[in-house]
Order: sequence, then structure tokens, then C-alpha cells
Amino acid sequence: MNPKIDAFIDRADKWQKEFETLRAILLDCPLEEELKWGVPCYTYQGKNVVLMHGFKDYCAILFHKGSLMADPEGILIQQTENVQAARQIRFTSLKEIVKQKAVIKAYIYEAIEIEKSGLEVKFKKVKEYPVPEEFQQKLDTTPGLKKAFEALTPGRQRGYLLYFAAAKQAKTREQRVEKYLDAILEGKGLDD
Repeated sequence: MNPKIDAFIDRADKWQKEFETLRAILLDCPLEEELKWGVPCYTYQGKNVVLMHGFKDYCAILFHKGSLMADPEGILIQQTENVQAARQIRFTSLKEIVKQKAVIKAYIYEAIEIEKSGLEVKFKKVKEYPVPEEFQQKLDTTPGLKKAFEALTPGRQRGYLLYFAAAKQAKTREQRVEKYLDAILEGKGLDD
């Protein structure tokens, strides 16, 4: 048991009993316990398999390659339409977790088998995302912007394209693009 996870659970404002129960289930599987991204992450031979996190209305376990899982119970949730690989199982009470313990364990073992097999999620390529007109104009007219944008990781590129495109009004898209031009030129992502 990792003391960093003890501290995570102790600090939690909500979901402490649920986290303790989920942790016991996860540790009963052949996984290593680490703290990554500020939350408990369970790995198999150094590969991320599942993490545990809490929100206002629910706590969850998140399978990193959940999109590859069979989901016979129909309980895996894709957080947003833009999440390609990860899937969650959400819980709103300790009772739910206890009731589903066998199902949770079966899903964890399936996730481990997916990791053992070497299967990889086929991610949508950045070029498959639409480039908002306001950003395309800047790419075409701002020296070095296209090169800087292409040098970003695919995840950072996707993040910008989705963020820019999410604005409904052209004026808002223009403002978003302007706001992040320097960050892109400096090789930074949205949250860097």
C-alpha cells in the first residue's frame, strides 16, 4: 500500500469510504499502486490500467483503455464525446460499490488482459479534426505559427482545435485564438 494514497484518501472531502473500498478491490488484483495526476493510479508492469477519482456528484474508476473493453454490463461511461480511450464506472454510494464488487473485479481483470495483450487504442489523427476558420487564417498569416503548432504533441494540438471550435460565435473563436497565439509559439498547451 502506497502512503501517498493513504494521504489522498485522508484529504478527500467526500467519498472516503468509497475510495477505501475501491482501493481494496484494486489491490486485490495484480496491480501496483501509484499517485499520478494527483489521484491513485493502478498500473500493470508500469502501464497505466485504471485510476480512481472523485467529483461532486460521484466517484469513479477510470480505465485508460476502456474503449477496448467489452462492457457486458453496459456500465462504462465516456465522459465527453471527445474522450477517445478512457471509460469510467461511476458510483454515488458505498452500497453500489459493494453490490458490484464482482463486476468491478471482472472489469479490472479484463483491463489487465488488454494491457498484457499489447492492444492499443486507435486514436483519431489530428488532421481529422476541423480547423476553425479563425485559426486557419492565423496559421496562414502569422510567421512561425504553423510550424510551432505542428511541433506540439498531438494531444496539445487536439486540445487547441477542440477549444477553438467549441465557441459558437466567430468573435469568441477569434478571441480564443488571439489569447493563445503566444502560448502556441512558445510550444505550450492549453493548460501549461
